Amino acid sequence: MKKVKRKISFLTISLSVLLVIVFSTILIASGAFLTPKYLEPWKKNYSAQFDDPRVNLASQGLLAASGHNMQPWIIRLDKENPNVFYLYADSKKLVQQVDPYARQTLISQGTFLEYVKIAGAEHGYDVGLDLFPEGEYDERNIKESMKLKPVAKVTLKKVEGIENVLYPYLFLMDTNRFEYENTTLTDQQIKQLNELSDKTGITIKIFQDHINVKNLGRFAIDGAKIESKIHRINIESGEIFRANEYKKNKYRYGFSVEGQGITGMKKHLMQGLLTLIPSMNNEKASADLFVKSTQIGVNHTPVYAMIMTKDNSRSNQVKAGMIYSRLVLTAHSIGFVMQPPSQVLEEYPEMKEQNNKIHREYALHGETIQMFVRMGKPTKEAPKSMRQDVREFIQ
Repeated sequence: MKKVKRKISFLTISLSVLLVIVFSTILIASGAFLTPKYLEPWKKNYSAQFDDPRVNLASQGLLAASGHNMQPWIIRLDKENPNVFYLYADSKKLVQQVDPYARQTLISQGTFLEYVKIAGAEHGYDVGLDLFPEGEYDERNIKESMKLKPVAKVTLKKVEGIENVLYPYLFLMDTNRFEYENTTLTDQQIKQLNELSDKTGITIKIFQDHINVKNLGRFAIDGAKIESKIHRINIESGEIFRANEYKKNKYRYGFSVEGQGITGMKKHLMQGLLTLIPSMNNEKASADLFVKSTQIGVNHTPVYAMIMTKDNSRSNQVKAGMIYSRLVLTAHSIGFVMQPPSQVLEEYPEMKEQNNKIHREYALHGETIQMFVRMGKPTKEAPKSMRQDVREFIQ
């Protein structure tokens, strides 16, 4: 009897040791013990290390949303005028399968610029913007044109600092993919958001009636289903997926498991397993998870919003991005969050029918829908996503 007990005890200890080894291996593969340098720009004192006001403000601008978290920004400091820098779109960070005409990339220029303007006001700078000071792109050779022509000339002018009501919200995550509470906007809140519309013809439209919420939810789901089945897009997404802390610290842009709301110990278990067994992240599994998460989000969305421009010029794409940043921050200020289920607006051939359909139904005067978002009061706090060090953007 004693021998049996000793054998059971030995097996129990051996199993425990094996579990510890397996668990430790998974955590090490995840990089659980590394410092997440990719989160440093979210610290409120991060910008204080930069004496140059242009770099200081740009270090807060990089917290803005960007398409697929590519952060496609290049900053060139004017060597003669210490109050001027130029913003260029980074042609090396195009995601050409989902954004073949670089529309989302240009919107991302606007999100950055608006954050710089808001940070500037807080720190005592009037931020002047001159969009496309050397003319708009040559669309026949967009990549080369991006290298040669700046999106904006940014000029700083020292003024008396003004407390900006939106500034504190720069440090909150711009996108929340979780379920939302079943709470709609009040008439006053709708008025507040609509007032963000631009006088030049960039408008915000809010939808929270049952018919439109149901219809727009279908567009979000159909868009996700279409995109999830396209092999070349899945390959492109896989190339910018950072499976563990090592890769997140190396690249500091792109996708990660946090994008699916996976945090804490569960995050490290998932990252470790994906690193050790890459086949877990196969195309079908990723596609199914994407569609499922979209369906869950749609089922818990009380409000949708759109940003529309009267035409699809590059300048208006940038301006739409600026309005989007202001919409995100204003929504935060009233306790709402958002997420753009942007697939239905993308311009690759397989999405053409859905893209045309949503424009026929909602862009009644020939406008371009630049942004389509779900909105609501959050049920969970969104984890912060990767950000590069500002010095990586400066040339």
